[in-house]
Amino acid sequence: MTLARTRSVSLVGVDGWVVDVEAAITSGVPGLHLVGLPDTALSEARDRVRAAIFNSGEDYPNRHVTVSLCPASMPKKGSTFDLSIAVALLAAAEAVPPQACADLVLIGELGLDGRVRPIQGVLPAVLAAANQGCQTVVVPRANAAEAELVPGMKVVSAATLRGLLCLLRDEPPPVEDDEDDGPRSPADGFALRQQDFSPDLDLADVRGQAEARRALEISAAGGHHLFFAGPPGCGKTMLAERLPTLMPPLEPDTALEVTAIHSVAGTLRPGQPLITQPPFYAPHHTASRASMVGGGSGRVLQPGAVSLAHRGILFLDEAPEFAVGTLDALRQPLEEGEVRITRIEGMARFPARFTLVLAANPCPCAAAKQIDCSCAPGTRRKYTSRLSGPLLDRIDLKLELAPASRAELRFDLEFAESSQVVAERVQLARERTLRRLTGTAWRSNAEIPGPELRRRFTPPSDAMVSADEALQRGALSARGLDRVLRVAWTIADLTGHDEPDADDVGGALTLWSAGRQ
Repeated sequence: MTLARTRSVSLVGVDGWVVDVEAAITSGVPGLHLVGLPDTALSEARDRVRAAIFNSGEDYPNRHVTVSLCPASMPKKGSTFDLSIAVALLAAAEAVPPQACADLVLIGELGLDGRVRPIQGVLPAVLAAANQGCQTVVVPRANAAEAELVPGMKVVSAATLRGLLCLLRDEPPPVEDDEDDGPRSPADGFALRQQDFSPDLDLADVRGQAEARRALEISAAGGHHLFFAGPPGCGKTMLAERLPTLMPPLEPDTALEVTAIHSVAGTLRPGQPLITQPPFYAPHHTASRASMVGGGSGRVLQPGAVSLAHRGILFLDEAPEFAVGTLDALRQPLEEGEVRITRIEGMARFPARFTLVLAANPCPCAAAKQIDCSCAPGTRRKYTSRLSGPLLDRIDLKLELAPASRAELRFDLEFAESSQVVAERVQLARERTLRRLTGTAWRSNAEIPGPELRRRFTPPSDAMVSADEALQRGALSARGLDRVLRVAWTIADLTGHDEPDADDVGGALTLWSAGRQ
């Protein structure tokens, strides 16, 4: 019996585990037998591997071949194991030195012609390999730039199986056609994509709405959720679309975390291996619950909009038009910052710490003026009640917008601050926040847990008078108090205060309570 081993990575959500791929050639009925809980796509690897080996000019062993994927109790899925299975099989047949591939992590799908095809999820797979002590990884050539983002990992790019075998044998590389692997498309029909923004978008384009622009600044500085209510044409969508222009670029570790999610989803743009700007997603109101929070069948679980907007913005325009179940499914991610999708075969975890922006008309007819509204009072109440109380309780900043006046439309543009000016204040406020949160796992005021907020970051008693009165009246819940305190700290950071004063807390309370139905 001859035995050889390589390694690959099994992904569940954005978490990965290194899998030992062992190949043994023994006497018995000729054929390739996969063990270790492979799914359908992985079971079909035997046919892809056989054709790829033949078309690479190698001899396929006409004997009984057993390929074991260890640990055997862990379900495996997808075509990412093709390359490791082929190399392990050829090493067991002594076509390549077994010691040359024993410590390699091989990730890639094989075409029938022997080409190594690009796959989804390379970045989290390489991160998992690096975290488990692996030093060298082989990936498809089209995924090389993505894999090279992981520090300290030696990346070998492979265009064809034949070229990789020559490298393992220490032979001169073959002459290969320089074919374009082409852009990768998601495996499913997922319609959500990152918005393409024009560099011409600027906060100064919004006329009037001084309070709303101030709320955008607070949201960008502290990562707070926003709710705009108002008639059509008052600027709700314009304001939301300009929120990304106020936010700083992603930090290196955060950029890797965001890119890993998009790598799993297959939404990385060609030529852009690293996402450096906060993502912005605006799903249509017909989006299902699974497309919003993530889901799938069996072992194929995909991140939803809340995860694709991780460390960025999720904008729900015409929020009451969304299904009530879809909106209420946001409550758990808003609190915990992650989504856990559980199926009978296991659980997948996707990060989901995003800034939620909701926009809503006051009624279904969306009349420009309230006097022109044709909706009955019961219809209006039913429409606004689609945004449940528990969901609104989790929104930090709520504003009711009115149409801009004629004077604002004509003259406000020359006095409005640009995105660049506001972004500079946001950056200074975030730096103050980071200095205060040094030594913790939190990056913004919105991330501070409630118990820690009340224990370590409680404002002075004289500053809490308005909040205490609201609690006494029952106008403020315990969760709402936490939201108010977080916003108060952000306002203090923007104004340069060492701690929130009465005006900061009062302003935060006003922003939290405004717009509640």
